[in-house]
Amino acid sequence: FDVPVGDAGRAVTTIEDQGEPLAVLVHDVVVLDDPRLVAGVTAAAQLAVANARMQAQVQARVAELAASRRRIVEAGDEQRRRLAAELSSGAEQRLVDVDRLLGDLAAAADGAAPVGLSELQAEVRGALAELDEFAQGIRPSALGAGGLRAAIPVLAARATVPVAVEVSVGRLPPAVESAIFFFCSESLANVAKHAHATRASVDVVGVEGHVVATVDDDGVGGADPRGSGLRGLADRVEALGGTMDVADAAGGGTRLTASMPTAADGEGTG
Repeated sequence: FDVPVGDAGRAVTTIEDQGEPLAVLVHDVVVLDDPRLVAGVTAAAQLAVANARMQAQVQARVAELAASRRRIVEAGDEQRRRLAAELSSGAEQRLVDVDRLLGDLAAAADGAAPVGLSELQAEVRGALAELDEFAQGIRPSALGAGGLRAAIPVLAARATVPVAVEVSVGRLPPAVESAIFFFCSESLANVAKHAHATRASVDVVGVEGHVVATVDDDGVGGADPRGSGLRGLADRVEALGGTMDVADAAGGGTRLTASMPTAADGEGTG
Protein backbone atom coordinates (compact mmCIF):
# COMPACT_ATOMS: atom_id res chain seq x y z
CA PHE A 1 0.00 0.00 0.00
CA ASP A 2 1.08 3.61 -0.37
CA VAL A 3 3.06 4.93 2.57
CA PRO A 4 2.19 8.58 3.28
CA VAL A 5 5.03 10.95 2.49
CA GLY A 6 5.13 14.59 3.51
CA ASP A 7 2.08 14.34 5.77
CA ALA A 8 2.81 16.46 8.82
CA GLY A 9 0.17 14.68 10.89
CA ARG A 10 1.20 11.10 10.10
CA ALA A 11 4.39 9.22 10.91
CA VAL A 12 5.78 5.93 9.57
CA THR A 13 7.65 3.51 11.81
CA THR A 14 9.44 0.57 10.16
CA ILE A 15 9.29 -2.76 12.00
CA GLU A 16 12.24 -5.06 11.45
CA ASP A 17 12.83 -8.72 12.18
CA GLN A 18 16.46 -9.80 12.44
CA GLY A 19 17.51 -6.76 10.46
CA GLU A 20 14.99 -7.26 7.65
CA PRO A 21 11.99 -4.97 7.04
CA LEU A 22 8.90 -6.81 8.23
CA ALA A 23 6.15 -4.15 8.20
CA VAL A 24 5.47 -0.45 8.61
CA LEU A 25 3.21 1.26 11.12
CA VAL A 26 1.44 4.39 9.97
CA HIS A 27 0.32 6.36 12.99
CA ASP A 28 -0.36 9.77 14.47
CA VAL A 29 2.81 11.76 15.14
CA VAL A 30 1.84 12.27 18.79
CA VAL A 31 2.44 8.56 19.38
CA LEU A 32 6.16 9.28 19.11
CA ASP A 33 5.90 11.19 22.38
CA ASP A 34 5.32 7.84 24.17
CA PRO A 35 8.20 5.46 23.33
CA ARG A 36 6.68 2.68 25.44
CA LEU A 37 3.51 2.79 23.35
CA VAL A 38 5.53 2.64 20.13
CA ALA A 39 7.54 -0.31 21.50
CA GLY A 40 4.38 -2.13 22.60
CA VAL A 41 2.59 -1.68 19.29
CA THR A 42 5.75 -2.64 17.41
CA ALA A 43 6.12 -5.84 19.44
CA ALA A 44 2.47 -6.75 18.88
CA ALA A 45 2.81 -6.12 15.16
CA GLN A 46 5.97 -8.25 15.02
CA LEU A 47 4.14 -11.09 16.72
CA ALA A 48 1.10 -10.81 14.43
CA VAL A 49 3.14 -10.69 11.23
CA ALA A 50 5.43 -13.51 12.38
CA ASN A 51 2.36 -15.63 13.14
CA ALA A 52 0.89 -14.87 9.71
CA ARG A 53 4.21 -15.78 8.10
CA MET A 54 4.31 -19.07 10.00
CA GLN A 55 0.76 -19.91 8.96
CA ALA A 56 1.61 -19.15 5.34
CA GLN A 57 4.64 -21.44 5.54
CA VAL A 58 2.57 -24.25 7.05
CA GLN A 59 -0.11 -23.84 4.37
CA ALA A 60 2.55 -23.87 1.67
CA ARG A 61 4.02 -27.10 3.06
CA VAL A 62 0.57 -28.70 3.28
CA ALA A 63 -0.10 -27.74 -0.34
CA GLU A 64 3.30 -29.07 -1.36
CA LEU A 65 2.62 -32.36 0.45
CA ALA A 66 -0.80 -32.69 -1.21
CA ALA A 67 0.74 -32.04 -4.63
CA SER A 68 3.45 -34.61 -3.91
CA ARG A 69 0.88 -37.26 -2.90
CA ARG A 70 -1.08 -36.57 -6.07
CA ARG A 71 2.05 -36.87 -8.23
CA ILE A 72 2.84 -40.24 -6.63
CA VAL A 73 -0.66 -41.55 -7.38
CA GLU A 74 -0.58 -40.23 -10.96
CA ALA A 75 2.89 -41.71 -11.53
CA GLY A 76 1.66 -45.08 -10.30
CA ASP A 77 -1.35 -44.92 -12.62
CA GLU A 78 0.86 -43.99 -15.55
CA GLN A 79 3.12 -46.97 -14.81
CA ARG A 80 0.07 -49.25 -14.75
CA ARG A 81 -1.09 -47.91 -18.11
CA ARG A 82 2.35 -48.48 -19.62
CA LEU A 83 2.63 -51.99 -18.17
CA ALA A 84 -0.83 -52.93 -19.42
CA ALA A 85 0.04 -51.60 -22.88
CA GLU A 86 3.35 -53.49 -22.89
CA LEU A 87 1.64 -56.73 -21.90
CA SER A 88 -0.93 -56.29 -24.65
CA SER A 89 1.59 -55.51 -27.38
CA GLY A 90 4.35 -57.82 -26.10
CA ALA A 91 3.77 -61.06 -24.22
CA GLU A 92 0.04 -61.28 -24.97
CA GLN A 93 0.55 -60.74 -28.69
CA ARG A 94 3.27 -63.42 -28.79
CA LEU A 95 0.95 -65.92 -27.14
CA VAL A 96 -1.73 -65.04 -29.69
CA ASP A 97 0.79 -65.73 -32.46
CA VAL A 98 1.77 -69.05 -30.88
CA ASP A 99 -1.89 -70.06 -30.61
CA ARG A 100 -2.41 -69.18 -34.27
CA LEU A 101 0.64 -71.19 -35.33
CA LEU A 102 -0.54 -74.19 -33.34
CA GLY A 103 -3.92 -73.89 -35.00
CA ASP A 104 -2.27 -73.80 -38.43
CA LEU A 105 -0.19 -76.84 -37.49
CA ALA A 106 -3.27 -78.77 -36.40
CA ALA A 107 -5.07 -77.85 -39.62
CA ALA A 108 -2.10 -78.86 -41.76
CA ALA A 109 -1.89 -82.24 -40.00
CA ASP A 110 -5.34 -83.08 -41.38
CA GLY A 111 -6.42 -85.24 -38.47
CA ALA A 112 -2.95 -86.60 -37.72
CA ALA A 113 -1.78 -83.89 -35.36
CA PRO A 114 1.17 -84.72 -33.09
CA VAL A 115 0.34 -86.16 -29.69
CA GLY A 116 -0.20 -83.44 -27.12
CA LEU A 117 -0.86 -80.64 -29.60
CA SER A 118 -4.39 -80.02 -28.35
CA GLU A 119 -3.14 -79.97 -24.75
CA LEU A 120 -0.48 -77.46 -25.76
CA GLN A 121 -3.11 -75.25 -27.38
CA ALA A 122 -5.20 -75.43 -24.22
CA GLU A 123 -2.20 -74.40 -22.10
CA VAL A 124 -1.44 -71.44 -24.37
CA ARG A 125 -5.05 -70.28 -24.26
CA GLY A 126 -5.10 -70.70 -20.50
CA ALA A 127 -1.97 -68.58 -20.24
CA LEU A 128 -3.61 -65.96 -22.47
CA ALA A 129 -6.66 -65.85 -20.22
CA GLU A 130 -4.55 -65.51 -17.08
CA LEU A 131 -2.42 -62.79 -18.66
CA ASP A 132 -5.53 -60.90 -19.75
CA GLU A 133 -6.97 -61.15 -16.23
CA PHE A 134 -3.70 -59.89 -14.79
CA ALA A 135 -3.62 -56.97 -17.23
CA GLN A 136 -7.23 -56.10 -16.38
CA GLY A 137 -6.26 -55.94 -12.71
CA ILE A 138 -3.41 -53.57 -13.51
CA ARG A 139 -5.36 -51.26 -15.81
CA PRO A 140 -8.67 -52.45 -17.29
CA SER A 141 -8.82 -51.87 -21.02
CA ALA A 142 -12.48 -50.85 -20.70
CA LEU A 143 -11.47 -48.00 -18.39
CA GLY A 144 -9.08 -46.53 -20.92
CA ALA A 145 -11.47 -47.01 -23.84
CA GLY A 146 -14.78 -45.96 -22.35
CA GLY A 147 -14.19 -44.55 -18.88
CA LEU A 148 -16.18 -45.48 -15.79
CA ARG A 149 -19.40 -46.05 -17.73
CA ALA A 150 -17.73 -48.91 -19.57
CA ALA A 151 -15.48 -50.26 -16.81
CA ILE A 152 -17.81 -50.38 -13.78
CA PRO A 153 -20.35 -52.76 -15.41
CA VAL A 154 -17.49 -55.10 -16.34
CA LEU A 155 -16.32 -54.96 -12.73
CA ALA A 156 -19.82 -55.69 -11.45
CA ALA A 157 -20.20 -58.66 -13.80
CA ARG A 158 -17.18 -60.31 -12.15
CA ALA A 159 -18.48 -59.82 -8.62
CA THR A 160 -19.53 -62.78 -6.48
CA VAL A 161 -22.97 -61.28 -5.75
CA PRO A 162 -25.46 -59.47 -8.01
CA VAL A 163 -24.47 -55.80 -8.32
CA ALA A 164 -26.77 -53.01 -9.48
CA VAL A 165 -24.82 -50.32 -11.34
CA GLU A 166 -25.63 -46.68 -12.02
CA VAL A 167 -22.94 -44.48 -13.60
CA SER A 168 -23.98 -40.99 -14.70
CA VAL A 169 -20.64 -39.28 -15.30
CA GLY A 170 -18.70 -38.83 -18.51
CA ARG A 171 -14.95 -38.97 -19.03
CA LEU A 172 -12.83 -37.70 -16.13
CA PRO A 173 -9.10 -37.04 -15.66
CA PRO A 174 -7.23 -40.39 -15.84
CA ALA A 175 -6.07 -40.25 -12.22
CA VAL A 176 -9.63 -39.63 -11.00
CA GLU A 177 -11.05 -42.44 -13.15
CA SER A 178 -8.43 -44.86 -11.86
CA ALA A 179 -9.01 -43.88 -8.25
CA ILE A 180 -12.80 -44.29 -8.53
CA PHE A 181 -12.46 -47.59 -10.38
CA PHE A 182 -10.09 -49.10 -7.83
CA PHE A 183 -12.24 -47.75 -4.99
CA CYS A 184 -15.21 -49.64 -6.44
CA SER A 185 -13.08 -52.70 -7.18
CA GLU A 186 -11.65 -52.95 -3.67
CA SER A 187 -15.03 -52.20 -2.10
CA LEU A 188 -16.64 -55.09 -4.00
CA ALA A 189 -13.70 -57.31 -3.07
CA ASN A 190 -14.35 -56.49 0.59
CA VAL A 191 -18.01 -57.36 0.08
CA ALA A 192 -16.98 -60.77 -1.26
CA LYS A 193 -14.50 -61.43 1.54
CA HIS A 194 -16.19 -60.08 4.64
CA ALA A 195 -19.78 -58.92 4.17
CA HIS A 196 -21.67 -62.22 3.65
CA ALA A 197 -23.94 -60.17 1.42
CA THR A 198 -26.55 -61.32 -1.10
CA ARG A 199 -26.47 -58.17 -3.22
CA ALA A 200 -24.63 -54.88 -3.68
CA SER A 201 -24.91 -51.65 -5.63
CA VAL A 202 -22.48 -49.17 -7.17
CA ASP A 203 -23.52 -45.59 -7.91
CA VAL A 204 -21.19 -43.03 -9.50
CA VAL A 205 -22.56 -39.51 -9.94
CA GLY A 206 -21.30 -35.97 -10.48
CA VAL A 207 -22.11 -33.44 -7.75
CA GLU A 208 -20.99 -29.80 -8.01
CA GLY A 209 -17.53 -30.33 -9.46
CA HIS A 210 -17.00 -33.64 -7.65
CA VAL A 211 -17.47 -37.28 -8.55
CA VAL A 212 -19.11 -39.31 -5.80
CA ALA A 213 -18.96 -43.12 -5.78
CA THR A 214 -21.08 -45.14 -3.36
CA VAL A 215 -20.90 -48.90 -2.79
CA ASP A 216 -23.68 -50.46 -0.69
CA ASP A 217 -24.18 -54.04 0.42
CA ASP A 218 -26.77 -55.88 2.51
CA GLY A 219 -24.25 -57.87 4.52
CA VAL A 220 -23.40 -58.07 8.20
CA GLY A 221 -21.90 -54.56 8.42
CA GLY A 222 -19.28 -53.59 10.95
CA ALA A 223 -16.57 -52.52 8.50
CA ASP A 224 -13.58 -51.02 10.34
CA PRO A 225 -12.35 -47.82 8.62
CA ARG A 226 -9.03 -48.24 10.44
CA GLY A 227 -8.31 -51.56 8.74
CA SER A 228 -5.38 -51.70 6.36
CA GLY A 229 -7.54 -52.28 3.28
CA LEU A 230 -9.90 -49.39 3.86
CA ARG A 231 -7.07 -47.17 5.08
CA GLY A 232 -5.23 -47.80 1.80
CA LEU A 233 -8.37 -46.86 -0.15
CA ALA A 234 -8.75 -43.67 1.87
CA ASP A 235 -5.09 -42.75 1.28
CA ARG A 236 -5.53 -43.03 -2.48
CA VAL A 237 -8.73 -40.96 -2.46
CA GLU A 238 -7.28 -38.31 -0.14
CA ALA A 239 -4.14 -38.03 -2.28
CA LEU A 240 -6.35 -36.62 -5.04
CA GLY A 241 -8.02 -34.12 -2.72
CA GLY A 242 -10.99 -36.33 -1.91
CA THR A 243 -12.62 -37.87 1.15
CA MET A 244 -13.88 -41.34 2.02
CA ASP A 245 -16.61 -42.29 4.46
CA VAL A 246 -17.56 -45.66 5.97
CA ALA A 247 -21.05 -45.99 7.44
CA ASP A 248 -23.90 -48.42 8.03
CA ALA A 249 -26.14 -48.77 5.00
CA ALA A 250 -29.88 -48.24 5.27
CA GLY A 251 -31.50 -51.56 6.16
CA GLY A 252 -28.21 -53.18 7.17
CA GLY A 253 -24.82 -53.77 5.63
CA THR A 254 -22.12 -51.24 4.83
CA ARG A 255 -21.95 -48.10 2.73
CA LEU A 256 -18.61 -46.84 1.42
CA THR A 257 -18.56 -43.39 -0.17
CA ALA A 258 -15.69 -41.65 -1.96
CA SER A 259 -15.84 -38.06 -3.18
CA MET A 260 -13.14 -36.20 -5.07
CA PRO A 261 -12.85 -33.13 -7.30
CA THR A 262 -13.15 -33.87 -11.00
CA ALA A 263 -11.08 -30.97 -12.33
CA ALA A 264 -8.14 -30.80 -9.91
CA ASP A 265 -5.73 -30.83 -12.81
CA GLY A 266 -7.65 -28.29 -14.89
CA GLU A 267 -9.62 -30.78 -17.00
CA GLY A 268 -13.38 -30.87 -17.25
CA THR A 269 -15.72 -33.73 -16.56
CA GLY A 270 -16.45 -34.45 -20.19
